Amino acid sequence: MIPVLVAHRGYWARYPENTLVAIEAALRAGACVVEFDVQLCAERTPVLLHDDNLQRTAGIDASVFALDPLRLADFSVHEPDRLGDMFEPQPVAMLSQALALFEHYPAATAMVEIKQESIDHFGLESTMDALLETIHPCAGRCVLIAYHTEALVYARACGHHRIGWVLDAFDSEHHARASDLRPDYLICNYNKIAPEDKLWPGAWRWMLYDITDAGTALELAARGAELIETRDIAGLLKHPRLGERGCRHD
Repeated sequence: MIPVLVAHRGYWARYPENTLVAIEAALRAGACVVEFDVQLCAERTPVLLHDDNLQRTAGIDASVFALDPLRLADFSVHEPDRLGDMFEPQPVAMLSQALALFEHYPAATAMVEIKQESIDHFGLESTMDALLETIHPCAGRCVLIAYHTEALVYARACGHHRIGWVLDAFDSEHHARASDLRPDYLICNYNKIAPEDKLWPGAWRWMLYDITDAGTALELAARGAELIETRDIAGLLKHPRLGERGCRHD
């Protein structure tokens, strides 16, 4: 089986994570699916950030929860420690801006991960209402993913039916919870799954991350992983077999 490649935080290997430039680069490279992370800022506006603090990506010790969209515009999340000043300035992207990019790539799907920190800070319903309102215009092209099962249950109850559960562990407890939740996708770090373990069969599709080696991607696909998440989307799509599942965005 040849897996579908998912761009992890956009084309993260080459560009600053969770930025518009990284997402568009992934789509131009032929990604059919792009995953990115979402936090809420002070006005409960969904923005693209993995962390709830700007220290790692902007070099500034500031909580996203204390900054409104106008104030966030003063910061550049170009990952200076990893990439230097190559992509400065790189503003924090609004979720609405990221989803607007997909209008130009109709074959692509967005995987939107809502982060636990925002749920803890603003509350489950408030966080999910803000997120669902933003993705509603293009909900059919979005998969909502989370570690937080209650967030996924809430999304379904509100009418958003494409969900993916990110596993903390690959064990019998999580297997039982997956059987109850019945998500469209089960998502896991491949290092949490022993080589002798079999992926649980079910109504879901398996997505494993973060893989940057083509041989490993194909081995995991042979074990049942239909989707492989990678920070190096362009690199893996150059592989002759993996490239067969890329998307041409004409």
